[in-house]
Amino acid sequence: MAFGTTPDWFHISDDEDVIWESRPHPITMGLGLPVGVGLALVGLVLAGWTATNGAGLLTAVGLLVAVVGVGLAFARYLVWTNTRYVITSSELYKKHGVVSRDVTQFRLDRVQNTSLSQSAAGRALGYGDLTVYTAGSGDPELVFERVANPERASQLLSDQLEETTADGSTV
Repeated sequence: MAFGTTPDWFHISDDEDVIWESRPHPITMGLGLPVGVGLALVGLVLAGWTATNGAGLLTAVGLLVAVVGVGLAFARYLVWTNTRYVITSSELYKKHGVVSRDVTQFRLDRVQNTSLSQSAAGRALGYGDLTVYTAGSGDPELVFERVANPERASQLLSDQLEETTADGSTV
């Protein structure tokens, strides 16, 4: 899998390949998305119903509720769509942020351990957390939160770590 064009937050060398890239599972949008959509629909129905009956104040309230609902749903969507996880043949990347941007990057040869965790809901809905520990630290250095199909991501990362070790590029 490869990007057609490389985003400005992502720097890949000529001899580096994208092994896996994803964003979090859509469940990460949480209740904000359906609540926002619901508010938008209720607001539009209220505004439409009251507009035909000549109730100007209720029409304005309905429109305000609709705008708040759309804003809430759009904000949750923006957070979700602006979070990206990438595994390349030599690095790990995590990017998040809508207004500002935070990119965490680690070389694979620094990775010491990885772990995969899934809650009962995560197992049922197909998401989980992939945690990366680097050499010299007992704390998690990088967490890919609520990754869709986490077993696949974990396996691809493990395969790439084995390949990195086999190439002799780890310490």
